[in-house]
Amino acid sequence: MKTKISLCGLKSCCPAIEIENDVVKVGEEGNLCVLKKDEWNLLVDLISDKKLKKI
Repeated sequence: MKTKISLCGLKSCCPAIEIENDVVKVGEEGNLCVLKKDEWNLLVDLISDKKLKKI
């Protein structure tokens, strides 16, 4: 299953989070971070546990 979430209102010109299988891509063309499933799950846990907060 593939999920893509735009981080702004315009789908073609802003960063996005794209989840497909065991890979999560965050960013946009030319500026992309690729996380493996375990790395993504750790990030989600840190946010859920309030160890990461808004800046």
